[in-house]
Amino acid sequence: MPSPETRAARVDGDRAATQDAGNGAGPTAAPVNGAYGVGQPNGVLPGDQRTADDVEAGIVALWRGYGQSRDHAVRDRLVLHYAPLVKYVAGRVGTGLPAHVDVADLIQSGIFGLVDAIEKFEPERGLKFETYAMQRIRGAILDDLRSQDWVPRSVRSRARDVERALERLGARLQRTPTDTELASELSIGLGELRDLYAQLQLTSVVALDELIAAGRGTASLAETLPDDYAEDPVASLVDQDSRRQLADAIAQLAERDRIVVTLYYFENLTLAEIGKVLGVTESRVCQLHTRAVLRLRTKLAEQSEL
Repeated sequence: MPSPETRAARVDGDRAATQDAGNGAGPTAAPVNGAYGVGQPNGVLPGDQRTADDVEAGIVALWRGYGQSRDHAVRDRLVLHYAPLVKYVAGRVGTGLPAHVDVADLIQSGIFGLVDAIEKFEPERGLKFETYAMQRIRGAILDDLRSQDWVPRSVRSRARDVERALERLGARLQRTPTDTELASELSIGLGELRDLYAQLQLTSVVALDELIAAGRGTASLAETLPDDYAEDPVASLVDQDSRRQLADAIAQLAERDRIVVTLYYFENLTLAEIGKVLGVTESRVCQLHTRAVLRLRTKLAEQSEL
């Protein structure tokens, strides 16, 4: 039997806990099987129990008030109280989704499901709201995902059938099955299976802004895709270097040869027009052009060997 001093200590402790709960402050620790935890589950203090009861009573009062007035302000208070349910359900649903699906978007869809659950819930039936709301939240999230999916549901269903058939055949054959074996497992023809492959290509989605080579850089997948219309920097440098070498080689030609090359290749004059400019015959211009080209080839070859 506890001594009078022990009983006095327990009474003082209970009184202090009650005073803290009344002031809105909770105790910092709850000893398990200690003086404050006798008769309470998991060492819950009497003040904590009364606080939980007060919260529960407040929620019951909110439900009663919302059922009578259908006031949006009261509904919003209920939404704030049950908002953690949305985050929990969104996290569970998002576990099996691709990486490009943002959990924040799922939470936004789930909030609408929570509001709908609050508006349609009937407390007088005695059902637990959390169980009912989680189903409505999950349904709202899935409905929003389906509305954004451009792939028909029949194709999604066929994709799951193919995945299950591949798993069954792989486990039975202990190797990767062939297309013929897979078509036989699905009871379809080989041509129909290949058509199905073409449809299933639409179900593969990759986020272009997703970072690659995690830990080694911040490049995104979009930055690794080739641009067929972009200028090749290597080819551009080679072209610039070739132009520089050609200009140097032309500058080393004789004056008449340089004039012929300039007028023919840069001014687009014919051999006859160049002959009139130089005051010579067209055949002579042809000879000058041939000599200039041969000299240019020789000089470019010499530069490439350096």
